Amino acid sequence: MDKNDFFPPHDGISLRELANRLGAELVNEEHADRIVRSVSPVSRAKHGDICYILSRKYKEDLASCQASAILCDSALRPMIPDHIAVLVTRHPHTAFARVGGILHPSALRTPVTVPETGISPAAYVHPSARLEPGVTVEPMAVIGADVEIGTGTHIGAGSVIGAGVKLGRECSVAAGASVLCALIGNHVIIHNGVRIGQDGFGFAPGPAGMVKMVQIGRVIIQDHVEIGANTTVDRGAMDDTVIGEGTKIDNLVQIAHNVRIGRHCAIASGAGIAGSTKIGDGVQIGGASGVNGHISIGDGVQIAAMSGVVSSLPAGGRYGGIPARPIQDFLRDIAELMTRSDERAKKRGERNG
Repeated sequence: MDKNDFFPPHDGISLRELANRLGAELVNEEHADRIVRSVSPVSRAKHGDICYILSRKYKEDLASCQASAILCDSALRPMIPDHIAVLVTRHPHTAFARVGGILHPSALRTPVTVPETGISPAAYVHPSARLEPGVTVEPMAVIGADVEIGTGTHIGAGSVIGAGVKLGRECSVAAGASVLCALIGNHVIIHNGVRIGQDGFGFAPGPAGMVKMVQIGRVIIQDHVEIGANTTVDRGAMDDTVIGEGTKIDNLVQIAHNVRIGRHCAIASGAGIAGSTKIGDGVQIGGASGVNGHISIGDGVQIAAMSGVVSSLPAGGRYGGIPARPIQDFLRDIAELMTRSDERAKKRGERNG
């Protein structure tokens, strides 16, 4: 890859300091003063880069790797060429994520459109809004009446923060996002084009057609949540839509009114969660899955991509398919269908032959 001007290299950190910060073991103390400045995949790592491996499938890439250092667990240590410094850790993937944040801290928040601090004269901030010191508001952003924004929060260009919204400290709201009828905690990241707090999809059928039902609830987003680009989170109808602490939501996800999502969940792109569903802590939902409304998903459940969840799921299970069922049942059904398909194809070939 050519030089990256969007996320330039760090000034440098020694492997001694890095190992201390990660709680990792630097295998060879002779490498303690070696400096790393950026992260890279094994296949194209060069001097000054640090990378990581999780399995032996990277053995061929290691032969040509020129990284200054690599993170791995103790079982993979013998694979690493002598010219690469080794930091051993039980959790190399997590350690590498932390290294990325150390070397490229600006990439942990949404990109800055205009490199300035304070409130742009081209932004509109209502006189009743209360912004703590250290808030940045980029051009063309609109901050509504009675809004409260905590210190260190960045509001991107062209974004809209609706009346009465409360935004915590050290948050990022990217360009073009809108936040309405919401209470948002600290260290929340809201990416480009996210829509939070608009009407839920509520209508009552009548003789003259569909009658709109009022949506008078809120959206409550707890600390350390991240919401991907163009995701939508509807406000509650009469209760609240809630996203729990530490939950990470991908791009293009639809979360309907009154949904309650627990702590430290992960929801991949294209998923849709219908209204009034309750999702426990630590749940993982694969991309393009659909979750029916008014059901419950227990703590720790894992749902495979492109699944259709039509009824409540107990805690701790793994599910897949349409309708979603225990993953072993789903895989068995797929294997049987493939076998039948092969048999039919064979019979057609015999008839045609």
